[in-house]
Amino acid sequence: MDYVFEQQWKQTLKKVSEDFGDELDLQAVIFLIGVQELGQGFRTFKKDEKLDLMHIAICTVLEPYGFYRFTHRDEEGWPHFEITGQLPALNPEQQEMLMKKAVMNYFGKED
Repeated sequence: MDYVFEQQWKQTLKKVSEDFGDELDLQAVIFLIGVQELGQGFRTFKKDEKLDLMHIAICTVLEPYGFYRFTHRDEEGWPHFEITGQLPALNPEQQEMLMKKAVMNYFGKED
């Protein structure tokens, strides 16, 4: 990963962490994006709901890259997506970099 990218990522993490009053990592930010996209406010979520929130966030941040498309909200207000593009075969480091770029794009931090 290059220096400029890492600095942008650290700035994004710092801003989001300051907004929530806690030091966050990529997983925590993805969870918070899921909560935001669900739109029901923060509450106590069951284990399976936490996984669903992570899925919502991943679909949301990868949607601009053409991998997912929002289809609808169900009767409980949960967003649903369909896969629209083949996800590339990436090693763990490349997956992390893609997610970081997608999160920065979500927060409007990517050029």
